[in-house]
Amino acid sequence: MNKQYLIALGIFLGLGALIFAALAFLLAPTATHGVNLYGDLDTQTLQVAKGLYCPVCPGTPLDMCETQACQQWRALIKDKLSQGETPAQIEAYFISQYGERVLGAPRAQGLNLTVYLLPAFAVSAGVAILYLFAARRVKPAPSAASAVEPVSNEYRSRIENELNQDE
Repeated sequence: MNKQYLIALGIFLGLGALIFAALAFLLAPTATHGVNLYGDLDTQTLQVAKGLYCPVCPGTPLDMCETQACQQWRALIKDKLSQGETPAQIEAYFISQYGERVLGAPRAQGLNLTVYLLPAFAVSAGVAILYLFAARRVKPAPSAASAVEPVSNEYRSRIENELNQDE
C-alpha cells in the first residue's frame, strides 16, 4: 500500500478513536449512590427537569415551561427525589410514560449512537482526505544529486577538445 494512504488511514482511525473516547467519557453515566450532587431538593428538581422536555409543549424544557401540567411534573420529580429515587430512575419513569421524546438529547445506544459517532468519523475522514490532497499537491524538491544527469564519455571528450582548441 502507498505510504500516504497508510498515514491517512492512521490519522482517520486515530482521530476517530480519540473523538469516540471523548464522547464515551462525556456520555458515561455516573453513579451517585444516593449522594445529592446538586444541593437542596429544589435545585436538584430543576436539574432533573432541565434534562427533560415537556410532552405537551414541543421544544420546551420541563424546567422552563409554566403550564399546569409541567408544574405538576416538577412536583412529581420533587416527590420522587424526596423518596430517594435517582435522576436516572426518574428519567426512566418519564420515558415509560411519554416515550423518548421527553429526553433533551437522544440516548447514546442503538441506532441513536450514530448521532454521536457520525460527526467524529466525518471529522477524521475530512482530516484524512485533506492530508491525502495536501500530500499529492506538495511534491518533494529533487535532490541535487538526482538533478544532474550523468555526462557521457563522448560528450566529455568533445568538451575537452573544444577547450583545448581555444588555448
